[in-house]
Amino acid sequence: MALVEIRNLSKIYSQGESALSGKLSARNEVRAVDDVSLDIHAGETLGLVGESGSGKSTLGRLILRLIEPTSGSIRFDGQDLLAASRGEMRRLRSDMQIIFQDPYASLDPRFRVEDIIAEPLIIHRGQPGNGNTKEGIRARVVELLWAVGLDESILRRFPHEFSGGQRQRIGIARALALRPKFIVADEPVSALDVSVGAQIVNLLAQLQRDFGLTYLFISHSMPVVRYLSTRIAVMYRGKIVEVGPTEQITERPQDPYTRGLLEATPEVAV
Repeated sequence: MALVEIRNLSKIYSQGESALSGKLSARNEVRAVDDVSLDIHAGETLGLVGESGSGKSTLGRLILRLIEPTSGSIRFDGQDLLAASRGEMRRLRSDMQIIFQDPYASLDPRFRVEDIIAEPLIIHRGQPGNGNTKEGIRARVVELLWAVGLDESILRRFPHEFSGGQRQRIGIARALALRPKFIVADEPVSALDVSVGAQIVNLLAQLQRDFGLTYLFISHSMPVVRYLSTRIAVMYRGKIVEVGPTEQITERPQDPYTRGLLEATPEVAV
């Protein structure tokens, strides 16, 4: 069953107007995402792989409506996201979260760990199960810290006091706070060294088993995507050039670009 259904989705950025006509021309446009159709099934990890600039992160943000598409449609759990009102999107956002690439930039340096993780709980305080009291919210924060391999001793500390891997664990705890169904993991290990990145990948796999999560896992690293993903979609210049089960894509790739990615990427132990 498809939890996320994307049809003919495009995002076009303009680079200015033609000096002669005063109008945008095709060469003034950047098609960051170009007519993409894709399903993400409940409970799976869909790995989205491609070089930097291929449109992977733009596609992830479009799915969450962090940016608006130029054209196309997005359905989440049967609901048309592009037709959703602001109030409907506020409710839906508790089911859709993101883990950002850079753990140094994604956490507010002015907030303590407790406040960072509690923020979504406070914003969505009225929703059932999110903790309607200060004590309930704190208990949920501690529970989330344990889930990502940390504990309550760090509640009053600031982001700058932690390593990159610890910060990413805090970011993951924040993403889990509202018990989402779907998480976009946008290059979550690319800013970390290999050993720490492997720990985070293994943590994400464990959390998926524990909480029944669905992931869109974005990466430029084919070995990491191969390890974590149920299926793989390969993106090149804004288009999906190949999609299929992980074994099929990695052992029997059909597209020349996919074959090039596999040949150019060294093996990484995870």
